[in-house]
Amino acid sequence: MVRAPLPLPVILDGDPGHDDVVNILLALASPELDVLGVTSVFGNVGLDRTTRNALITRELSGRDVPVYAGADRPLVSARISAEAVHGESGLDGPHLPTPTRGTEDEHAVEFIVRTVRAHPRPVTLVPTGPLTNVALALRLAPDIAANIEQIVWMGGSTDTGNWTPAAEFNALADPHAAHIVFGSGVPITMIGLNASHQAIAHPARVQAFRALGTPVGDFVAELLAFFADHHRERYGWDGGALHDPLTVAWLLRPELFVTRPMHVQIDVTDGPSAGRTVADVWNVTGHAPNADVMTQVDADGFFALLVERIATYR
Repeated sequence: MVRAPLPLPVILDGDPGHDDVVNILLALASPELDVLGVTSVFGNVGLDRTTRNALITRELSGRDVPVYAGADRPLVSARISAEAVHGESGLDGPHLPTPTRGTEDEHAVEFIVRTVRAHPRPVTLVPTGPLTNVALALRLAPDIAANIEQIVWMGGSTDTGNWTPAAEFNALADPHAAHIVFGSGVPITMIGLNASHQAIAHPARVQAFRALGTPVGDFVAELLAFFADHHRERYGWDGGALHDPLTVAWLLRPELFVTRPMHVQIDVTDGPSAGRTVADVWNVTGHAPNADVMTQVDADGFFALLVERIATYR
């Protein structure tokens, strides 16, 4: 993919979530990106809490970026959530301050449509949760596809799931939305579990954030320490997989990653494979690729980038 000139105009869409928060902080600390707004969606926890967590992250960053609340449920299926991973707040672990500024009045989907239509340059969308907001924007205003540079999504997997044997959480949370997005013709980079499980926040990596001696560094360290508990219980790992920040890191340092073009279909049936991202790894179908799928991560380089950027917060 040909890289657009910097700074890249981006919209961050997510369901914060421990790893979403780190992703937002990474983006807001990166001059290579022009963050036009942060939009929230249901997912890890309900929309009220994911939105509050986005506001907390903005407060922590000290950056003046607008936040917009979006969809509170999937297009078709019943809502699922991940309090078992992220706690009741969605950000259990550190002390959570009360935000002093709220969201903008405009709905997230309206903001995406308006902003993409009006921007003089194609906009990159970075969703790190269910794809409901993005799918609604594309359905309500199909013309915006022409001014979307790319969609860089954390979701899916080329192999096994983490919420069911077949499905990753973000894909399963709204498979019909994912089906719309992957059929939109917009360039997509899919960063799934097969990649993010290569990026484990081992204790030494968590300590690197704590060693910064800053409030944001401590906050990130406490997030990652809590996030490790679920991964230790389920997988036996000594740290949590830092899924979502791979999206922004890929935009900043593509040389740290390997992607491959693949055809990806979303299973929207009601069976045991519901929500599976069926990635044609070996091109057995002959279908033209509709996504670049991340396959390899330089984890040391990735965490070095995170520490470098989190260190800029004072």
